[in-house]
Amino acid sequence: MRVALVQDYLIQYGGAERILAELNLLFPHAPIYTLLYDEKATGGAFSHATIHTSFLQGIIRKKSYYRFFPFLMPFAIEQFDFSEYDLVISSSASFAKGIVTREHTTHICYCHTPMRIAYTPYQKITGQSLYPQWLQAFSPLILPYMRLWDRHSASRVDKFVCNSLFIQKKIATYYDRKAQVIYPPVSVRRFSIQEPKDYFLVVGRLLPYKKIDLAIDACNELGVKLYVIGTGPEYDNLRKRSGPTITFIGRVSDARLVEIYAQAKALLFPQEEDFGIAAIESMACGRPVIAFESGGALEYIQNKKTGIFFKDQTVESLKQGIQDSFDVSFDPHYIRNHALQFDRSVFQQKLQQYIHHSLHNK
Repeated sequence: MRVALVQDYLIQYGGAERILAELNLLFPHAPIYTLLYDEKATGGAFSHATIHTSFLQGIIRKKSYYRFFPFLMPFAIEQFDFSEYDLVISSSASFAKGIVTREHTTHICYCHTPMRIAYTPYQKITGQSLYPQWLQAFSPLILPYMRLWDRHSASRVDKFVCNSLFIQKKIATYYDRKAQVIYPPVSVRRFSIQEPKDYFLVVGRLLPYKKIDLAIDACNELGVKLYVIGTGPEYDNLRKRSGPTITFIGRVSDARLVEIYAQAKALLFPQEEDFGIAAIESMACGRPVIAFESGGALEYIQNKKTGIFFKDQTVESLKQGIQDSFDVSFDPHYIRNHALQFDRSVFQQKLQQYIHHSLHNK
C-alpha cells in the first residue's frame, strides 16, 4: 500500500508535529508533504524523512513570516499530486486537509481544530502586534474567503479523526461532518513521580490565548512562586508584568522538563485548549492541574482528584482555584494512572485499528 503524510507546515515542534511523528513511526517509508519546512526549527525530528514542500518554500525565506501569506496557502496545498497513493493521512489545523486526491485514494484527516483564523479573531490567537498594518487592513476581505475555502475543503476528506470531543463538536458545527475521537499521544511512561517543591508551573507557547497573564497576575497577588516554560511573542509583555516570584525558564531539554513537571505543586492551565498535552504531561508526573473549566480539559480532569477547576478566566477565579488546591490531598499515583490512558501506545493501537477499518469499509 502506498502511503503519504501531509502536515500544514513544519516550522516548529509542538502538538501537531508530535502527531506527525507518530504517523511517521507507523508509516516510516511514507513521504511527508508540507507547505513549509525548517529542519532546525523542528529539532531535526523529520530529517530522516523524504520531505516535499510547496512553492512557498522558495518565496518565504524566513519561515516565521508564514502568517503573512494565508491567502496563498489554499492554492499551494492544492498543487501537490497524490495520484500515486492509496492512502493519504493529513495532520491539519488549517490547510493540510485541503489537498486534492483521486477517487481511488483514501484521505483520512487528523484534525487538531477547524482553521482558527477563519472563525476566531486573529488578535485573540496571536496578538495584533504580530501583523503589519497592511494585513490588518485586508483582513475583512481575506477572512471570508478563508472561511469559505475551509468549509469547502473539508468536503474533500473521506474520514475525520480528531483530538477531543470538544473538537468533534466543532467539526460537526463548521463542517457538518462526523469525526472519530482518538486522543493525542503523550509519552506518559517517560515521566515519573518525584517529591514536589514550592512552585507552580505553566508550560506552552507565549501567545495571548494561552492566558499566561492570568497565571502571572494570580501568582503575583498571592505571592507564590511560578515557573514559566516556553517562548513566544508575548515574552516581553509577560516579563513586564511579573513580580519577584515569577521565573521565566524558556526552552528546556526533555529530561529537565520531566524534572520541572514532577517537582511542581501543580500546573496552571488558564487557557481553553482543544486538548492540552501539557496537562497530561503534568498528570503523568502525578501532579494536579488547576484548569479553566472549558475545552478539552473537561475530558480528563476530575475535580479534586486529578486537578481543580476554576469557573472564569479572571485573576480572582484562578486565585480561588490555587487556594482551593491547598485544601486537597491529591494522590499522585492515582493521577499518573489516570494519565496512562493517553499513552502513545494507546494512540498507535487505536489509530491503526481505525485506519484498517476505514480502508476496508470505504
